[in-house]
Amino acid sequence: MTHPRTTSWLSSGGLRPTRQRLALAALLVGDGQNRHVTAEGLFAAAAAAGEKVSLATVYNTLRAFCDAGLMNEIVVDGARSYFDTRMDDHPHFYWEDSHTLTDAPADDLKIASLPAAPAGMEVARVDVVIRLKRA
Repeated sequence: MTHPRTTSWLSSGGLRPTRQRLALAALLVGDGQNRHVTAEGLFAAAAAAGEKVSLATVYNTLRAFCDAGLMNEIVVDGARSYFDTRMDDHPHFYWEDSHTLTDAPADDLKIASLPAAPAGMEVARVDVVIRLKRA
């Protein structure tokens, strides 16, 4: 059964509710909690839930969700991307030992200024990823 939250989330991004989109959206936002997922992690969660989707479909669907403004992609290194359902500006902790991404408290973060964007460009967003390792 499709949860109304899932359908309205897809609608807010102007996306058609295909079976695969509904299934993946339910895993991402069905319970109202924000998530940081990798494509591989979402693929595994879908498989565990009995959803038949390919890894390529998961990647394509996450890209569609980002393009529709429903999620942000957070790149922590050249080979690892996380997809965040929380859309307000906020920093992240990247836990190097467990390869997980979590929200970091924004209260103490102060960005005094940014370099001017090149001519014809504007800043779309600023991603702050604070990498953590054991002391």
